[in-house]
Amino acid sequence: MKKIFYLLVLLYFVNAYSQTQDPRHQPKPYIEITHPEWTKNATIYEANIRQYTQEGTFKAFEKHLPRLRKMGVDIIWLMPIHPIGELNRKGKLGSYYSVKDFKGINPDFGTMQDFKNLVDKIHSLGMHVIIDWVGNHSAWDNPLAKEHPDWYTKTKDGKFQPTPWYDWDDVIDFDYNNPDFRKYMTDALKFWVKETNIDGYRCDVAGFIPVDFWENARAELDQIKPVFMLAEWESRDLYKKSFDMTYAWTLWDKMKLATIEGKGAPALFEYMAHDVNSFPYDSYRMTFTDNHDKNSWEGNQYSNFGNGLEAAMVFCSTVNGMPLVYSGQEAGLDKSLAFFEKDSIHWKEHRFYRIYETLFNLKHKNQALWNGKWGGEMVRVHNDNMNNVLSFYREKNNDAVLPVINFSDKESAVNLDTKDFKAKYTDLFSGKSFHIDNDKTNFKMKPWEYIVLVKSD
Repeated sequence: MKKIFYLLVLLYFVNAYSQTQDPRHQPKPYIEITHPEWTKNATIYEANIRQYTQEGTFKAFEKHLPRLRKMGVDIIWLMPIHPIGELNRKGKLGSYYSVKDFKGINPDFGTMQDFKNLVDKIHSLGMHVIIDWVGNHSAWDNPLAKEHPDWYTKTKDGKFQPTPWYDWDDVIDFDYNNPDFRKYMTDALKFWVKETNIDGYRCDVAGFIPVDFWENARAELDQIKPVFMLAEWESRDLYKKSFDMTYAWTLWDKMKLATIEGKGAPALFEYMAHDVNSFPYDSYRMTFTDNHDKNSWEGNQYSNFGNGLEAAMVFCSTVNGMPLVYSGQEAGLDKSLAFFEKDSIHWKEHRFYRIYETLFNLKHKNQALWNGKWGGEMVRVHNDNMNNVLSFYREKNNDAVLPVINFSDKESAVNLDTKDFKAKYTDLFSGKSFHIDNDKTNFKMKPWEYIVLVKSD
């Protein structure tokens, strides 16, 4: 027996040291930035200041902050706060994304001091704040166009131009080949962090701007304070040294296929596979059913997801990623907000608020749902009704969740393979207890019904 024991020990060490020590072949983490610790279980909320209240000001928005904190919001993303260009303006009020002064405040919203007060109030409630940054273009009447015309791209005849191929006629396109312009934009980014103590940025059309610009800007910002950076893009190269989070555009598209277009749960499998296998470990993805780009309605229901909206909301809040809520969504927003005119949100109590409050409370305390490396990987739970029902499992440090979602308009009986997931659970919404101790577990689900089983032992 001793000979066998020593032989096994020898084989173990031979195998261990037979692996190559060549540094060229050692696995390396792709992401080189450090996420701020306060983002590990964070949620995010997009605030449309113009439409949020009748006043459309920072001061008026402040009154809503306690309600948002109670709902479970951690990061407030403010749509652009800067003065809006007047030349070639769209509509009466223009687009937030036509910036006339990168260091100024839109006077419709208030003063610089009003903005600083808002930032302080957000921080006092234990939340953080990022502002929208429009680095790809400016308004036609931004003073930079006269002071530094060489900072813009031009047509063949030397004229200013909107970003090619888009209908963004109210803006003109910047040229990031100019080093002086890069320094100006980097200094402008640093200005808001230094002067107002914001916590980072949501960066508009981030993929249109060279990655090396973002990498340097992130490094300079982090020297001031650890910042959180969200890219309006969906690309792994932005994670390496610049952004903490990108948009999960693909998930939104797949959820629309699954719901409105009737493709069911299989429409989501490809997204799940790519999230686990092709996106870098420790990357954050922003998951959403609505934002200012997707805010569309048809009749009295979302044209995006129809009766499957709540299922999609629950899905977005339990998959890998940081869930977003758009202004008014928690109040059952029943219209598409005008983009270039005044169009106030009608605030009312709605069940969506309680749904988000319940989901976000779970996200804060259950490590399986935390973000990036802090959370649990999504593991497929096979079932016998994969055309309708999606089921998966996430676990971290003995916290676990098992969501089961019927992505169909049909009543669906489903039999889950639960041999690897035996435990005591409580359904998040009904409070009903489940003791899964068999290899198979059956559910009978109503159309669009969702169950979120939370490990309770």
